Amino acid sequence: MVIKTVNLEIVVGVTSALPETTLPEFAFAGKSNVGKSSLINAVMNRKAYARVSAQPGKTQTINYYNINNELYLVDLPGYGYAKVSQSVKEKWGKMIERYLKRSRQLRRIFLLVDIRHEPSENDKMMYDWVVQTCFEPIVIATKADKIKRSQIQKQCKIIREGLGMSKEGKLITFSAETKQGLDEIYSLLEEKKPE
Repeated sequence: MVIKTVNLEIVVGVTSALPETTLPEFAFAGKSNVGKSSLINAVMNRKAYARVSAQPGKTQTINYYNINNELYLVDLPGYGYAKVSQSVKEKWGKMIERYLKRSRQLRRIFLLVDIRHEPSENDKMMYDWVVQTCFEPIVIATKADKIKRSQIQKQCKIIREGLGMSKEGKLITFSAETKQGLDEIYSLLEEKKPE
């Protein structure tokens, strides 16, 4: 996939209505410090278009990035960040739920989890939630460069079991540093799923 143009076209806040878009949408969800902005920047082939923050929990809106006028990468708010109040977490949760239930153009959901850790309760909840909205999420195990190559299979098994993934469930290991897994993500973005 050759990235020619990238444009942050739509930003949806807690009270905003969801837009009626005409391009296929590919949503990215994950905990606040899982490396979502780094992954989105790598996919868009941009250094810092999606804001990477030292302070997790920065994405508080749903951001639609128009890629080549062919599709949207949809960045959902990071969940599970301890330093925001319960009421803010609930608002983000409702926002994500509204998006998952109402978007007509949603083709795939990528769920990011940190390869170094067992999936958290929030990760499991998000996985189950996505499955209940009739999607099997593509799980992306981020930060693959932070562990030894010999540990990757073991950690992937822990993630699969922790989330209760099906045998057919797709899991991609990814590193923003080495770009491992990027081609696999591109090929999934290029597959326009049938309506």
